[in-house]
Amino acid sequence: MECVLELRGLAKDYLSHRAVDGVTLGIPRGAFFSLLGPSGCGKTTTLRLVAGFEEPTSGEVLLNGRSINRLRPYERDVSTVFQNYALFPHLTVKGNVEFGLRYGRRRKDTAQAVKEALELVQLTDKESRFPSELSGGERQRVALARSLVLRPEVLLLDEPLSALDPNLRKQVRAELKALQRRVGITFLFVTHDKEEALSVSDQIAVMNRGRLEQVGTPEDIYLRPRTRFVASFLGAVNWVNGAGVRPEATRVSSAHPGDGLRVFTAVVRNSTFLGECLQIEAQLLSGESVTAQVSRFERTFAPGEVVYLWWRAADEMRFSE
Repeated sequence: MECVLELRGLAKDYLSHRAVDGVTLGIPRGAFFSLLGPSGCGKTTTLRLVAGFEEPTSGEVLLNGRSINRLRPYERDVSTVFQNYALFPHLTVKGNVEFGLRYGRRRKDTAQAVKEALELVQLTDKESRFPSELSGGERQRVALARSLVLRPEVLLLDEPLSALDPNLRKQVRAELKALQRRVGITFLFVTHDKEEALSVSDQIAVMNRGRLEQVGTPEDIYLRPRTRFVASFLGAVNWVNGAGVRPEATRVSSAHPGDGLRVFTAVVRNSTFLGECLQIEAQLLSGESVTAQVSRFERTFAPGEVVYLWWRAADEMRFSE
């Protein structure tokens, strides 16, 4: 698949701290690509290196096969949606969207371009309002429209949903995914929220301490993590006999499930109703604690009850580290 954006051995040092450490990565054209990792892992610094807000200590950033290291931010065919949206409070919605065209990349069809951008984010009826008159989700859409109107090769998004409440975040991330599909622009999305990354991304690069831990589809990195860090960061893991297994792959029964499975005798310590499922906390005879998530339609397992915990060998995760 053709890569629109390439990072080659990209590194960034701050005094004695290396924020980005030799990142080599290809971003496919038209993909929704996420950089995922905990705070301080280097994902935002990587985004800023692509945008031109930071200069790399070493390595290259290539756009359509050409190095853009020496280009200033406004000379690069990328646009950034910031975490705080960075809207101009004295400008209307229309004025904010026009800004990049008036003072950056000019186009002859400015009025039509602004109209199309506002239509994309469904804000044509709010073009005369000021940012203070908008909801958080609407301000986020204005920031998107301001970047989309420039028709960049790559749209850079730095935790753009973090200021929204949880319910609105779910709604807006679905809209963001649908929008990316409609416009066909490559999105490079930075987030620390694993659920967010898994739900919107075509591919995810998991970062840790400035380095890439794993790159793959959401299914790959969740079901087939290559390191313990990736396995643990992407979700809860039970570590038993050197192998990892997700709680949702762990089954609980009062009768032995049969041969060909990984089966352990355990004692239930707690059962918690979580709405969509029951969370069973149990202790193996070896002393290890294991958590299982089972259907809320299954019977309740009482504390002190002796049960069998089991899973398929195919659901185990093993690592060479």
